[in-house]
Amino acid sequence: MSQRMQGQPMVILGEDSQRMQDKDAQSHNISAARAVAESVRSTLGPKGMDKMLVSSTGDVTVTNDGVTILREMDIDNPTAEMIVEVAETQEDEAGDGTTSAVSISGELLKNAEDLLEQDIHPSTVIKGFDMAAKEARSQIDDVAEEVSVDDRDVLKQVAETAMTGKGAEQNKDLLGELIVDAVENVTVEAEDGSSIVDLEFLDITTEASGTAADSELVEGVLLKEDPVHEDMPTDFEDAEVLLMDTALEIEETNADAQLSVDDPSQLQQFVEQEEQQLEEMVETIADAGVDVVFCQKNIDDMVQHMLAKEGILAVKRAKKSDIEFMREVLDANIVSNLDNFSEADLGSGDITYDADNEWFVVEGDNSHGVTLLLRGSTDHVVDELERGVNDALDVVAAAVADGLVLAGGGAVEVELASRLRDYADSISGREQLAVEAFADSLELIPRVLAANAGLDSIDTLVELRSAHEDGDQNAGLNVFTGDIEDTYEAGVVETAHAKSQALSSAAEAANLVLKIDDIIAAGDLSTSGGDEEGAGGPGAGGMGGMGGGMGGMM
Repeated sequence: MSQRMQGQPMVILGEDSQRMQDKDAQSHNISAARAVAESVRSTLGPKGMDKMLVSSTGDVTVTNDGVTILREMDIDNPTAEMIVEVAETQEDEAGDGTTSAVSISGELLKNAEDLLEQDIHPSTVIKGFDMAAKEARSQIDDVAEEVSVDDRDVLKQVAETAMTGKGAEQNKDLLGELIVDAVENVTVEAEDGSSIVDLEFLDITTEASGTAADSELVEGVLLKEDPVHEDMPTDFEDAEVLLMDTALEIEETNADAQLSVDDPSQLQQFVEQEEQQLEEMVETIADAGVDVVFCQKNIDDMVQHMLAKEGILAVKRAKKSDIEFMREVLDANIVSNLDNFSEADLGSGDITYDADNEWFVVEGDNSHGVTLLLRGSTDHVVDELERGVNDALDVVAAAVADGLVLAGGGAVEVELASRLRDYADSISGREQLAVEAFADSLELIPRVLAANAGLDSIDTLVELRSAHEDGDQNAGLNVFTGDIEDTYEAGVVETAHAKSQALSSAAEAANLVLKIDDIIAAGDLSTSGGDEEGAGGPGAGGMGGMGGGMGGMM
């Protein structure tokens, strides 16, 4: 029996299972990852195009924000999802640069595949990519320019660069000023002299009315609510404010219950008992010296009337995010039970009601909280405006906290690529080839910027390399004129933090894909993919369950 089994493979998988190993597995994973990465390539830069995303319910989103596109795509492929995670990590850590990070990751995998075909072992490629990423991040500090919260002009340029090519671009001058003002308001100095940007004291709210030019920065919390009773006062100075996340009403029983009433006096007694409980709630609030109640849940009609008689302002069904923001601004605690409530839970601030716009402005006595009010003609407009402004806020905050900025327009990528090639010459092993491949991958950014602007990508890259060889480390592409110029002086400024994070995320994702040499699937495993290079990227070709492309994105 044992002799008959010799030389025969042992079958341990079900008959419907499929397995892919070694170069086939690597090629499959690289194709899947590249398809996702290249799907957002055409959105890169000021001249990038938009994507229309239509959900299964018919909701339409028009955007060129990389992370939004990837999140909305119906991707059903584990390798492709790794690339989506690159964008999400970049968004969480840096606020911008998601398309760059994803694009570089895809290009790293493309160049890695070429090395694998030359019989370079995956572990050698991975080690080389790690070495290159580490060296590139260290070089970023060398080429970066210093910036502080007082450098308003540079910070405004950082904001404008982040908004260029997005829905906020048409009003980037005004919005840039508002963003810098907002970040300045929430920046405090640490004990060691560094700047800390506390974004918990900054909120964004939108209004589908007017235009983006009508946007403004409001000191305090902007609360789009009305008083619950018309007889309540609406404006206070130094008000004592109670924040609640539970309802001010009689709590209903969880189980079904029936009340049997034998005569009218029993019913009256029951009603009076409920009224007494409500009166005790109001009495507890009034005795604590409360002037204003902001409640996340409902407020009973009788409680509304009683509070109005006490001269106490009340607002019901406030958004959870507004309650939490007011907690920070007013230095208050959110109360869940009046039985455990004390005056120490109250916040203090000024309350102003704008009857024309039907909203409150809540300012804390000792806080620096601000709200950025963004306006636009439609919900779609303000949604895209908010995405652009959010990115700009994050990068300006990162610039202030990190204190380092870089020239944009592909300048830093070309400079880093040049320095990595010099670094590669000092490496004796095969890792040298991986470092050179990493350098080539970085130059994808200026190539795509040029292609998306209708320029010749090869001619542009040759000119950029020549300028950097002549010592102009800030030479980048002006996509509007097609000229090679000092982009830092031209006001195209990016944050060192976002660039460094993009390199880290891209390298880690590429290495994660390269480390896989075996795929075991319970069902059908498709291997088709595309190789064409271009700003728009290849078709996904139904890779591993991606649904014949991008999983039914459209």
